[in-house]
Amino acid sequence: MSKRLFVKGNEAAAMGAVEAGCRYYFGYPITPQSDIPEYLSRVLPGLNGEFIQAESEIGAINMLLGASATGARAMTSSSSPGISLKQEGISYMAGAELPGVIINISRSGPGLGGIDASQSDYFQCVKGGGHGGYHIPVLAPNSVQEMYDLTMHAFDLADRYRTPVMLLGDSVIGQMKEALIPNPRPATELPAKGWEVRGKGGAEQRVVKSLFLGDGELEAHNWHLHAKYQVMKEKECISEEYETADACLIVAGFGSVSRIAHTAVTMARAEGMKVGLFRPVTLFPFPEKALAQAAGRAGKVLVVELNTGQMVEDVRLSVGAAAQVSFYGRPPGAGSLPSPEELLEVIRKNYDESAR
Repeated sequence: MSKRLFVKGNEAAAMGAVEAGCRYYFGYPITPQSDIPEYLSRVLPGLNGEFIQAESEIGAINMLLGASATGARAMTSSSSPGISLKQEGISYMAGAELPGVIINISRSGPGLGGIDASQSDYFQCVKGGGHGGYHIPVLAPNSVQEMYDLTMHAFDLADRYRTPVMLLGDSVIGQMKEALIPNPRPATELPAKGWEVRGKGGAEQRVVKSLFLGDGELEAHNWHLHAKYQVMKEKECISEEYETADACLIVAGFGSVSRIAHTAVTMARAEGMKVGLFRPVTLFPFPEKALAQAAGRAGKVLVVELNTGQMVEDVRLSVGAAAQVSFYGRPPGAGSLPSPEELLEVIRKNYDESAR
């Protein structure tokens, strides 16, 4: 077993990328994710890799597109407004079916906002963000260990489905320090890359593009992408449940707020309340079936987010009429993180209403 290290979440993600075989990074500094490029700028040159601080976030995502087109494992990272600037390039990569990993250590907004922890990028990341009606897998770690593990998983997903993959964290997950076991990359069977461009002189010309002008070509391509997303929904959903088997109220939350909710649920259990926690790890594909089953048993779901209500829409779509859905949100601002005691009080209120 690997020895334990004490590192930041951002550093853990960078370490996971290196272990996954990423040797090309293109980025631009922005708080609170700058530890990622700082780490990779030190490590990649010694691994015969390339670190480039681009002139802008737009430049960085297009460099990622170019490196990906050659078949290389490559990555970029940023924070909310920087991810906004990358959205056109992400759409091009999704349309051209190019793998790559994008890490978003989100901050508050809209606009310049601030550097407080926020989950207000859920819509931007999960619903496509750019033009064209595409999707990309989105993973939401809630620990330093998951920042490492899920970054490695993101690279495998990207290659398996020829798609950009996003890791969505925030300043809590990115900046906090925890113990990390830097396990080696797991053995994974991945499809061969026979699509990568090779430049002049090859026996076969290969073209990577997102422009389809032939009669019916674009429609066929969009249905092809849609079919790929349906396969993801069947095979790639990840979620975690805690004390849901007998719960009559389920708290649903992702990322950093799920850690606070976990403590609040434990406190509620100590008071005799049958409360559980459901944590989506993949935000796309959203674990609809697992949530619907848990919610159907409980009858009521309380969604907690660091925003004014975004994931709650997917929760409502998932459970339908099987459960009543309520929401408690804390949009970013000074002291915006709720305490476990605060969430416990919200749980009490919703639990009492359930018991009536």
